[in-house]
Amino acid sequence: MALAVIAACQLMVVLDVTIVNIALPHIQGALDFSTTGLSWVVTAYTLTFGGLLLLGGRAGDILGRRRVFMVGILLFIAASLLGGLAQEPWQLLTARALQGAGGAIASPTSLALIATTFPEGPERNRAFGVFAAVSAGGGAVGLLAGGMLTEWLDWRWVLFVNVPIGLLIVVLTPLYISESARHPGRFDLMGALTSTGGMASLVYGFVRASEDGWTDGYTLAAFGAAVVLLAAFVVVESRAAEPITPLRMFTDRNRSGSYVIMLSLSAAMFGMFFFIVLFVQNVLGYSPIRAGFAFLPVTVAIVVGAGLSQRYLPVLGPKPFMVVGSLLTAVGMAWQTLIEPDSGYMGGVLGPMVLFGFGMGLNFVTLTLTAVSGVAPHEAGAASGLLNATQQVGGSLGLSILLTVFGTASRDEAKAQIPDFMANASPAEKAEFARTHELPGPWGSEVLAHGISTAFIAAVALVVVALITAATVIRVRRSDLEALSGVAGPGGVA
Repeated sequence: MALAVIAACQLMVVLDVTIVNIALPHIQGALDFSTTGLSWVVTAYTLTFGGLLLLGGRAGDILGRRRVFMVGILLFIAASLLGGLAQEPWQLLTARALQGAGGAIASPTSLALIATTFPEGPERNRAFGVFAAVSAGGGAVGLLAGGMLTEWLDWRWVLFVNVPIGLLIVVLTPLYISESARHPGRFDLMGALTSTGGMASLVYGFVRASEDGWTDGYTLAAFGAAVVLLAAFVVVESRAAEPITPLRMFTDRNRSGSYVIMLSLSAAMFGMFFFIVLFVQNVLGYSPIRAGFAFLPVTVAIVVGAGLSQRYLPVLGPKPFMVVGSLLTAVGMAWQTLIEPDSGYMGGVLGPMVLFGFGMGLNFVTLTLTAVSGVAPHEAGAASGLLNATQQVGGSLGLSILLTVFGTASRDEAKAQIPDFMANASPAEKAEFARTHELPGPWGSEVLAHGISTAFIAAVALVVVALITAATVIRVRRSDLEALSGVAGPGGVA
């Protein structure tokens, strides 16, 4: 029962990204989001989740893991309820940011609770195996659940569904999970606030630029704030007695390289999923359920790639998997730049997504093990947690960059098809204009597809950064990874 409670929490947190992704077109229509504004439904969650993840783990150590775990779950379900009841875009975005904060508190604590609940040996290893399976399968469950809830009930239920699950977890936790011992320490609140605020300002700058241009006053102010806050973050971390992000983690070239690769790949992956969800529903006309099934092959490809790398990593070492994985991901992404309004699912979507997913799968386990290579056992959690935070923050940043490219390209394409007086119309007005003038979609399939294919060119550039880093920076040896047999399980899960 303890494992069921912990796994249920992890499942809820993991699937909340994909379950909402499938509902994005319906959220856009219901709350009158622009395409760039819609991206904040994703990034508001991932920014706070990634930015506060390490602080959440520290809170569990200092205050007691069971107590912090329950607080995170309560915050998560309260935010889910508020999000489901949202009537305005800002209300939903606020709720999503609070959801991310709740997930950042609960997720690292749930992993740590396994270590304190199950004795070392086969029992703990089985528990980690279940936790890993839930983490890997949560994305696929979210795709299907999001499709069914959106089509059969309403998009709001992709958020409401967390409430009964979360309440059940809160009720069962005190009955089956014991409190952990507290460890004295300090909270690095300034580090968490400056890093999260700096990344949020940077993302806002890119999103703002996609709508109002690079010379807009708010755009420039956002980039200026990002520079100041991120510089302050580096200063704070270099002086903190117990920093949330130990800067010494970046002194090792292999570890730093793994962070760069994860950031670049995640940036491309988050953007790819966001735009392809819009394409299959708004251009191909897929229902939410059909869209959920359409993405399942990607999940399978990721799992197959991860399993292959885990099996042969001791034989070949990590670098071949990083290089080949990044190369396949780049090829799959480049294939997606050819997407057009008349592209079908089989040739225009499925093929490149499967190739992309397989390349990502080759990297996931490899990057995690490389990130903890050469780290003292008591710092393995911090190293792998930082990799996880890099994945979330990189995804948010990458999506904002791709949106900037998308906004510019789609506006240019729209000028050739849409009258000037409709340029600043709301999504509802655009949809009405498209309907009365027999255009397929808010601005027509041609505009949406052109913007997406151009944005994917930027995604290719991001993946190429990962490929170059894997080829030139990574020098980890197989012997370095052999010493990680005792921590590979938890590290891989994180």
